[in-house]
Amino acid sequence: MDTVVEIKVVSSLPVAEVEPVIEHAFEAFRKVEQSCSRFTPDSELMKACQQVRTHVPISSWLFQPLKFALEMAESTEGIFDPSIGNTMEYYGFNRHYLTGEISSNLASENATYRDIVLREQDSTMYLHKPMVIDLGAVAKGFAIDIASQTLARFQGFVINAGGDLYAGGVDEVGQAWRIGIQHPVHKDHIIDTIEVSNEAVCTSGGYERKSKVSADVHHIIYPNSKQSPHGLLSCSIVAPYAMLADVFSTVICLYGLDQGKKLMIEMELKGILITPKLYVERVGGI
Repeated sequence: MDTVVEIKVVSSLPVAEVEPVIEHAFEAFRKVEQSCSRFTPDSELMKACQQVRTHVPISSWLFQPLKFALEMAESTEGIFDPSIGNTMEYYGFNRHYLTGEISSNLASENATYRDIVLREQDSTMYLHKPMVIDLGAVAKGFAIDIASQTLARFQGFVINAGGDLYAGGVDEVGQAWRIGIQHPVHKDHIIDTIEVSNEAVCTSGGYERKSKVSADVHHIIYPNSKQSPHGLLSCSIVAPYAMLADVFSTVICLYGLDQGKKLMIEMELKGILITPKLYVERVGGI
């Protein structure tokens, strides 16, 4: 997933009993990447994307995050759209982080999330048009949530996947976990801290991954205009589970400060929004 995944566990059990459980939690990330990556030609997602106008059986590792992404696309009326993979490739977000291999796929210019049909009764995906599906805003959160279920037996734990995390229970001194929010400009600094327990914290922003094709474009892109939002520098969402925090951190960046705050209040989400002038806006009682 092009990031370092760290797991920390608080437990009085012997290390020999804890380590196999941690390894099982790590396996969730491997399975989700094998299922949901658009960078690997032989991933389940990319194999399914090659089959147009046919019902393709897919595993729950792909079906569940894709279903959630489509629900978000519907609720945002396409402001968030997982069919944006072709645009991502055009702007240069198509290099595999391990092999350096460049992915290039045939896709329809006008494909949208409405051209993706999921059928619950037989767990199949049907594409009306050729496209590249991008699950970058949900897959990591999904993996964190699956891993957190594995670790729920422990007194406390943190799963940190490149700054997107879930903190369960309490820390080693019995307190809520203190989580630092990365400064979007000075990346080795913390701009704010929050305390969480049995909650996820996920952050999105245009400062991490920028296009080499267009200087004004980062990895969060409007599907219609194919341009990037610049109203927020960073958005950190606190939610009951990571897939929700993951996708809403992207959606709020797309919505911008005012509309994003309104949506967060409607959804009863907490978060920290940082403007380009480094004004920190806390939402939801943080």
